[in-house]
Amino acid sequence: MNALWEQVQIMSPGWGDLIEIVIVAALVYRLLLLLQRTRAMQMILGVGFLAGVYFLARVFNFTLIRTLLEYLFQFGAIAALVVFQPELRAALARLGQTRMFRLFVKLESKKVVDELIEAVEQLARAKIGAIIVLENEVGLDQYAETGSAIEARVSKEMLVTIFTPRSPLHDGAVIIEGDTIKAAGAILPLTQTPLHDKSLGTRHRAALGLSEESDAVVIVVSEETARISVARGNRLEVGVESNRLRRLLEGSVPEAAGGFQLSAGTG
Repeated sequence: MNALWEQVQIMSPGWGDLIEIVIVAALVYRLLLLLQRTRAMQMILGVGFLAGVYFLARVFNFTLIRTLLEYLFQFGAIAALVVFQPELRAALARLGQTRMFRLFVKLESKKVVDELIEAVEQLARAKIGAIIVLENEVGLDQYAETGSAIEARVSKEMLVTIFTPRSPLHDGAVIIEGDTIKAAGAILPLTQTPLHDKSLGTRHRAALGLSEESDAVVIVVSEETARISVARGNRLEVGVESNRLRRLLEGSVPEAAGGFQLSAGTG
């Protein structure tokens, strides 16, 4: 009887155990949310399927299948880290910039938002192509180095001048940090995700590609259709109206020393 009572006590979780379970469950849930629209999620499903096959092989004593899967699991983990390095890097970057791990920065006045919207609207009316990157917590120095350093305050006139056709920097992206244009003419990574809308060109692929690699918000103006698009968090929203763009950006541009935080409830 005493032995039975000791086993029951061992199996009874304490407060520390419950806290650990909650923390692990929250981390796993958050990680799955970050990976749900990436190739890494497909890998997780594949590993789950192989784990099921391995379990059945042990139950039915299929020695050959079990041995092969053991070798696969042993060396496959290293190969997966290499193949899915971009997805894992992006997931860890987003994990570090969630509400769970960072303090909210004080937001600047709407002046920068006004300048951005006025510039984007003017570019769209003139059918001038543009791509504007708003840097957040994940640094974009590696992409800024591919362009030309500017270090100028954000203004409608500066942005329109940069993207004017035949200007030296009009083909690349403008990268904005806080209220400062850090670089222009920057080259961004292209997404490997197929874009089914044939009217979406290289700028849209670059915007979506950067949103997959970082927490940046990217605004694109199409020179063919004059449509405004916004890429953020692995998603590309096409045909954004001015009111919608303002809702996305209002309260989002920080002070010069801060990062970029999307307003809650923007969808």
